[in-house]
Amino acid sequence: MPRETLDRQIRQLQDEVLLLGSMVEQALLRSVEALRQRDVAAAQKIIRDDLAINEKRYALENAILILIATQQPMAHDLRLLAAILEVNIELERMGDYAKGNAKVVMQLGDSDIQVPMREISRMAELAVGMLHRSLSAFVAEDATLAHAIPEEDELVDALYNQTYRMLVEQMIARPEMIDHVNLLIWVIHNFERAADRVTNICERTVFIATGELFEMDTDDLEDIE
Repeated sequence: MPRETLDRQIRQLQDEVLLLGSMVEQALLRSVEALRQRDVAAAQKIIRDDLAINEKRYALENAILILIATQQPMAHDLRLLAAILEVNIELERMGDYAKGNAKVVMQLGDSDIQVPMREISRMAELAVGMLHRSLSAFVAEDATLAHAIPEEDELVDALYNQTYRMLVEQMIARPEMIDHVNLLIWVIHNFERAADRVTNICERTVFIATGELFEMDTDDLEDIE
């Protein structure tokens, strides 16, 4: 295969990754709005739309495997295609978090539980912002940006801890709400995990750019820089 043809196919795959990422970002944000409005119909649509995310993930995976099998890419190209496979999985899992949040909306119904929307919205905003920039770094192979993004995970973790304490206090004050509080804990857990998966994407970006693959713990960032 001529070099320009391979480059074009790889760029198409990268565009598909960005499209899948956009679908996931929107699903996460829509799940927050559905929770805010207690909108069961919107929650049901998020669950249905997750099928499109899954289909996109499998179509991408199939295209990558065919390219690897038929073109036998070497070195940098092979690292890139392997990394796209991994990022593809991370994005699909984040889509599952949005679907999980939508299921919570349906289970809460018209319960009068106090939902800490400000904190949940902020967690979502941070996680989605991290995801968006991590995918930009991934496509650009920007290792410097990829190193910087995981630092923001500390903000998400801090919000998670703060919101978790608020929910536990509500659980103690209103024991009859234990089941519903547990549902909200799952929501904040989903956003905390989404931010963690962004760190995994950043690890893959560094892998493409440098060939080095390591766990990018935020506590170890000073040693990386």
